[in-house]
Amino acid sequence: MLNWDDPLAKPEPAKATHAVAEKPADYSHVMDEAVEALQTDTAIGDPVVSDVKPVNPDDKRVINGMTDINQLAPFKYPWAWEYFLNANKNHWTPLDINMAQDVHDYQRKLTLEERHVYENVLSYLTTSDILAMRNIGLAVMEKMSAPELQIYQARQVYEESLHTWTYQHCIETIGLDQGEIYNRYRVVPEINKKIQITNRRLASILRADINLRDPDELHNFVMAYIFFGAIFEGCWFYNGFSPIFALQRRGLMKGTAEQLQYIMRDEVLHASFGIRVVKQIIQEENLTLDKQALRDMWDEAEAAEIGYAGYIMRDPILGYSKEDHIGQFRFTANRRAKQLGIDEPFPGAEATLPWLDEQANLRKEKNFFETRVTEYQTGGALKWD
Repeated sequence: MLNWDDPLAKPEPAKATHAVAEKPADYSHVMDEAVEALQTDTAIGDPVVSDVKPVNPDDKRVINGMTDINQLAPFKYPWAWEYFLNANKNHWTPLDINMAQDVHDYQRKLTLEERHVYENVLSYLTTSDILAMRNIGLAVMEKMSAPELQIYQARQVYEESLHTWTYQHCIETIGLDQGEIYNRYRVVPEINKKIQITNRRLASILRADINLRDPDELHNFVMAYIFFGAIFEGCWFYNGFSPIFALQRRGLMKGTAEQLQYIMRDEVLHASFGIRVVKQIIQEENLTLDKQALRDMWDEAEAAEIGYAGYIMRDPILGYSKEDHIGQFRFTANRRAKQLGIDEPFPGAEATLPWLDEQANLRKEKNFFETRVTEYQTGGALKWD
């Protein structure tokens, strides 16, 4: 029996017992039938010959592959396995971070405008990470035909759930009205617009009858993957944390900001992985993207971000404005497009928040007795290549 105190310990030998053993059931006929079925055309003792061929990694494909999805190695996409290993270095939970000062800041230090920003950023993020989880777990992962891709995506599903827990933990800790916060995405048009765009992309590929051998279906799937990887997680999430980081830079809501720093690390990997997968699909399927469809996607995403920024930043706060938010979105969109190898949607856009990239590094001095010492956690070993 397994020793739960030391699972690696050798099991102790069973002690003798004087109880009368029951007569074992006779299952010999089952074995005889199984042997007979296996040896129909072979002599007794001959091995059963299978016509199944070994998996050749060169035969693997991201989608529409015909190899055994259950066999992990040999790898065709070792980079996907590296993403999985790297993701596990950023392991954390929201309970690791002290939120006591945030409660004091929210109640005593934040202005009404800053509270408005804080609450609505959380309102948007709570629903968004659930959508990201559903996209990967229900719409994308089951279409992958190489297990090394699925394994990282399974980790991504967990991380999206963890992010949702984090937002809920912040909401509970601060003492916000959950019903009111969670329903804002439904009743605030500027938040709802972004959610509806995302829902439409998700619904277009979350179908049992989708056929990725059909050119139109394949193009739509790739466009949806680009949206989630490059825009939803690569721009909207990446840019969406910045109002909270602006508060952190002034010494406010530092616990929440640190939570978002860990989330940001995950999202950087999610976006990078999604873009890498898209490029692989385009190469393997010899796919040409519709430039007008790409232009329309960027324009719709920009319009939604402008509306969102105008709502959460209707009154600028110290060190942050809607112009900063929109400018950084355009700069980040160009970066994602460059990673994809497609035309920049907003030529000439410059970084309006040059400090934003630093937030993913978590290289800050910590009070050993007050918060998690990130310098000594495995998260400090993350690679961003």
